[in-house]
Amino acid sequence: MPFQISIGPNLRKSAFFDTTVQSGVQNFSVYNHMLIPGHFGDPEAEYDRLLNGVAMWDVAAQRQVELRGPDAGRLAQYLTPRDLTKTRVGQGRYVPLCDHDGWLINDPVLLKLAEDRYWLSVADSDIHLWAAAIGRERGWDVQVDEPDVSPLAIQGPKAVDVAAALFGDSVRDMRHFAFEETTLAGIPLILARSGWSKQGGFELYLMDSARGGDLWAMVAETGAPFGIGPGAPNDIERLESGLISYGADMRWQTARANPFEVGLSAMVSLEAGHDFVGRAALERIAAEGPARRRVGLVLDGRPTPPGHSVPLAMGDSMVGQVCEFAFSRRFDQTIGVGLVRADLVDIAEELTTVLEEGAVATRIAPLPFGKM
Repeated sequence: MPFQISIGPNLRKSAFFDTTVQSGVQNFSVYNHMLIPGHFGDPEAEYDRLLNGVAMWDVAAQRQVELRGPDAGRLAQYLTPRDLTKTRVGQGRYVPLCDHDGWLINDPVLLKLAEDRYWLSVADSDIHLWAAAIGRERGWDVQVDEPDVSPLAIQGPKAVDVAAALFGDSVRDMRHFAFEETTLAGIPLILARSGWSKQGGFELYLMDSARGGDLWAMVAETGAPFGIGPGAPNDIERLESGLISYGADMRWQTARANPFEVGLSAMVSLEAGHDFVGRAALERIAAEGPARRRVGLVLDGRPTPPGHSVPLAMGDSMVGQVCEFAFSRRFDQTIGVGLVRADLVDIAEELTTVLEEGAVATRIAPLPFGKM
């Protein structure tokens, strides 16, 4: 019998909750203390729409942490090792956030709305508490809040056609991570060329939760000629594309990793000279070299994913962990991502993924998997 999630007041509903139910949602997960759709009854069709057509996702659980005030930029820069000095209003940046020991605690997209106003579009952790505490302890003039913002994603190769039908052909020229404040039939939102897939798309940051049903219906109606359908962020496509997933690939509470280990060294701007949380630790790691490296993995057969990370072994030695794996129809293989001892990455042989049902032969592959 499948498990069910009991919906109580501790789990918040999104602005699109009612319309996802009406659209046939069959499964929810929990993300940032909110319900987020898992699938709508036909995961293979949802995968096909993402790769070949267009899908719409309720990603309101991708919460925004707003930094507002004279020291908003100062706090934003202190939170991340990435140099933000050249970030313009209307531009997004993918930014790692670390604790004082250099461990990743989130990997949001930062949106600069004004010189004194920023959003951090966060993955699954309580960054608003972290940011508020640091700003207050530093004595900076900045207010940290969670605004009434609920993203709706349009993803897939036909997403640009749907966005153009909604907002006009100028959206075709938007650069990746660019955004603009606009309205749609009186609905206030920010339109961003972004999203958690490599298939291209947009995110509509709804700024009035009371209009969630209206926005969902408008996107569904406009997208109908292009075959749009509901879905959810797709774990298989993210594995194929090599996208990082905070919470799956690493999490502070269960599987800590630093930016150098997961391939984000280019976003650690030690040479920029600015101070930031974890600078001393990251300077040390940069000098010593990372202990592990994030890699792609190919597993023999079609083992059942356990829903949590598992050990990666070489002979009788544990040499890393397999963070997540799944069967890819596109590549007709079981693929995954993991963290492996850095000194073994180029020579690792006879690797096995250790599962309850037994060991599964595994080999290292380049990321993204399209390079295989």
